[in-house]
Amino acid sequence: MKYLWIVATVASLVGANACHAQDGVDKAKAAAFDGQMFGSPLSQKTYACFVRRYDANHLAQHPKQKVSAMKLLVTAEGAPEDKTVNYSFRLGFKYRHRAGNFDSSGYCNHIVAASTGGEIRLGCSIDCEGGGIEVAMKDDRSALIRLERIRIWERNKADDDASNDLVAGADDKIFRVDRADLRECAELVTDRKELAALRRK
Repeated sequence: MKYLWIVATVASLVGANACHAQDGVDKAKAAAFDGQMFGSPLSQKTYACFVRRYDANHLAQHPKQKVSAMKLLVTAEGAPEDKTVNYSFRLGFKYRHRAGNFDSSGYCNHIVAASTGGEIRLGCSIDCEGGGIEVAMKDDRSALIRLERIRIWERNKADDDASNDLVAGADDKIFRVDRADLRECAELVTDRKELAALRRK
């Protein structure tokens, strides 16, 4: 089901980059990555929101790009009993030539991207072999989302009727999204208590 998240293995993530799982990640580098992504020390529940609406000029330069707007909400939630932090993501986007709002969601781990000299990223996957994304930080204000294939759902429709895949094309493999106010990502949250907590941040 859409919101029944299962922690999947990092091996099922985007396959183009050789990656190593959480256990092989330098803790200091992972902490530095978190500091850059979230912009502050992690609390019990910490959020980061990134948004981009592609303008006409950008779309004219990338005629094969299927996506016209994208939002990414990343959550870090402490699990004191296990002395760990759990990471998850919610992705929302609009198609260029198709009506509706589309979403995806899943769990993440820190990974090491061997193709970029050991860069730390979040490797995020969707349960039931639903593909995934990798999230790297371009700088303090922008993130890069890389994907090959990711399962998506049309918002506010039954899962069986709305499930589909966003597959990377010539202009849909890497997306830059820019840091935004958390309220920009509120529409991605379905739980009322979490939505209220997000709006208080």
